[in-house]
Parts: sequence; structure tokens; C-alpha cells
Amino acid sequence: MRDESRNLFFQDFLFYSWTGAPASRRGHENLSRSKQIMELVSGSHRIGQNLYHLEWCPKYRYNMFRGTGNKKLCEDILHEVAQRHNIGMIELSVMPDHIHTVVQLPPTMSVSQALHLLKGASSYELFRRQPLFRYRYSNGSFWSPGKFYRSVGDADAETVLEYVRNQRLQQSSLDDYPNPGLPGQ
Repeated sequence: MRDESRNLFFQDFLFYSWTGAPASRRGHENLSRSKQIMELVSGSHRIGQNLYHLEWCPKYRYNMFRGTGNKKLCEDILHEVAQRHNIGMIELSVMPDHIHTVVQLPPTMSVSQALHLLKGASSYELFRRQPLFRYRYSNGSFWSPGKFYRSVGDADAETVLEYVRNQRLQQSSLDDYPNPGLPGQ
């Protein structure tokens, strides 16, 4: 019975990891969207997920994107910059005085590097395409130095903690089996 409960937990964990919903709620209404967002990225000797919620704002928190023209310009520029640097832009919301985005980062890119690229390149492009912004920011810095980031995943913290706690139990059951590859054990 002990092995069966462990296997059920592991199956629920895997299902949860792939769909973003606990196994008790196996609804298929948003399955394609959650699969797109929560897809594991694999490469040479690695597999994982690097999804982050990022937020930053213009210097002095001015309402620079109140007009639809400036808002659309910022959205277009951020999408271009993200595509250029292989950053997957999952969701983007340009508010009048700040930016919210959910991004999928390449495995070799840190959060600070991603923010540096997004903020730096978008600042350059905004000044280039909208020269009137130079009157507001004459020193050349469009974005404030502050930022917010949080990792986002399909497995909540409690599920991961439970999975890690149960590793000891799973390992002890594996130790019961003999290892045929090594002599004398």
C-alpha cells in the first residue's frame, strides 16, 4: 500500500507539472494554453522551465504610456527586443506608468541580463522612434533602475516541497533492489 500511495503522488505531481492543474481538477478547457505556457524546454543535457513575471517603470514614474500611440509603440518595441534576444514573451501589459510581462528565458540567461536587455534596448528604441521623449528625459535614462521579478511555474511551492520531502521514501524503496551492475553488492 505504501508503494501505491507514493506512485499516485508521483503521477499526480507529473500531471500537475505538465498541465498546471491538480489531478483532482483535470479540466481540459485551458489545456492548450497551459501546455503552451508550462512547456518544459529541453536542450543538450538539460530540461527545465525558466518562466518569470517582470515589472519595471519609467524614471520618476511618469505616465509616459497614457496615449494609445505610445503604448502601442512600447509594446511593439518590447516584442521586437524579446524576439531578437530569444526571450519568449508570453504576456505583456503596458500600463500608463509601468510594464508587466511574463517571459520565458533561455536556460543560459539570468533574470538581470534579461531585464538589462529589455530595458536597455527598449529605451534606445523609444528615444529613437519618439524623439519628444528626450524633452522629458534629457539625461538619456528612460527606465528607473528598480525592477520586480518573480519566478512563475506550474508546480506550486507546496507540491514541490512535498515532492522533495518524499524523495527520501522513494530512495529507500530503491535501495531494497540489488544492483546487478556492481559485483559484491
